[in-house]
Amino acid sequence: MDIRFSADRPQDADVLVIPVGEGGADAGALGIAQGAMVAGAAKSARFEGKAGQSFSTFAEEDGSAVRVLLVGTGKDGFDKAGGAISAQLLTSGAKHASLKADGLSAEQAAEIAYGAKLRSWRIDTYRTQLKDHEKPSLNALTLVGAPDGTEDRWTRLDAIAEGVAFTRELVSEPANIIYPESFVERARAKMEPLGVTLRVLDEPEMEKLGMNALLGVSMGSEKPGRLLALEYMGGKDGEKPIVFVGKGVTFDTGGISLKAPQGMEDMKWDMGGAGAVAGAMTAIAGRKAKANVIGICGLVENMPDGKAQRPGDVVTSMSGQTIEVINTDAEGRLVLCDALHWAQETYDPEYIVDLATLTGAMLISLGHEQAGLFSNDDGLADKLTAAGKTSGDPLWRLPLGKAYDKLLDSPIADMKNVGPRSAGSITAAQFLQRFIHDGVKWAHLDIAGMAWADKDSATAAKGATGFGVRLLDRLIADNFEG
Repeated sequence: MDIRFSADRPQDADVLVIPVGEGGADAGALGIAQGAMVAGAAKSARFEGKAGQSFSTFAEEDGSAVRVLLVGTGKDGFDKAGGAISAQLLTSGAKHASLKADGLSAEQAAEIAYGAKLRSWRIDTYRTQLKDHEKPSLNALTLVGAPDGTEDRWTRLDAIAEGVAFTRELVSEPANIIYPESFVERARAKMEPLGVTLRVLDEPEMEKLGMNALLGVSMGSEKPGRLLALEYMGGKDGEKPIVFVGKGVTFDTGGISLKAPQGMEDMKWDMGGAGAVAGAMTAIAGRKAKANVIGICGLVENMPDGKAQRPGDVVTSMSGQTIEVINTDAEGRLVLCDALHWAQETYDPEYIVDLATLTGAMLISLGHEQAGLFSNDDGLADKLTAAGKTSGDPLWRLPLGKAYDKLLDSPIADMKNVGPRSAGSITAAQFLQRFIHDGVKWAHLDIAGMAWADKDSATAAKGATGFGVRLLDRLIADNFEG
């Protein structure tokens, strides 16, 4: 969606959008000739100005009918109000909406535009038989009379919206389109123009480094694995970077420990962690953040094959630690452990955060409302929790401890890749912690319940959510920019 700014309402605008605060529409504040009629109709329809609420009608203006859409902002729900604009108008036949922004602050106006752009994203690439009324029609939203400073705020939010859109794109694409090699090329096309440097390791290079945990997952696939590093150095020279690491299993059958067929098609989004890292790097570079940030994506496909690793195999990770692979469907942690070790060896970070659709147990714990947060540092955990609240990507911290760690002990190797059925998300985090170097502040985000949604939200249609992009961008903006 094209976001525009103007002092006057564009002549070709076919919808007038009016934001309304909590309490409902005030006839005088609507700024239209038939304001009393519209306000009365809205009240009859129980429109109260709650965040994300909407009311649509027609009013007469200069002898012709004009479509009017009231959107509720509530007390502080301006992004939700923007989402309501797209939800109501995207396929309505309207092409150009005009938003009455003269009564808003710069931040409020930009937030409405932000919500509208987030909610307007959809993927129609493979839908060749859409009927006209099913196709998006709305292509522009003009903010009329927005106060000074709105455009500057919008520039930043637009970059974040682009990052969210990129994550949704990667996560939504089927596995025959997005696999390790094509993920890299999609990222290259998106991020090199933003000043991001790509560093790519292929399987022979990873083999030389001893990344046998990651490569073990990839053995059963015809699609070779990749380790992708996205380097954005917008901060001070010599300043240690913040490192994000994402699990990128572009399709997960479970390997020899094969998943049940029902719902397996959803496993195209098992690269949601890597997708979030790529989207966050797009946002951070797009808004020219004054920070040094590295994004790392461990990219593999987990398939059953004659060459695939077996339950009971022992692999040696890049760190030198050995792992007994009890379950080949606990593959994400095998990818991450080598990616985490390589990240620390290569970039010497003080802070490292990994994201992964790691465990089904996380859905049992937190459902689809919050992602799980595990950390070895209270300060980093607090920063992430605060960023989650501000950005709208909420986190809930869960414990780590020696008692949980012992559940991973193996009689044949240094560790097993799974513990018992209980505390599955915690033991997965404990596994990853074994690969964190002394002195490195680390957090693990299990986003299994948040990367994909089966129903619409205020700023996203059902499907890929883009969870994690706004969170990581906010973490950088609030804590690591000079």
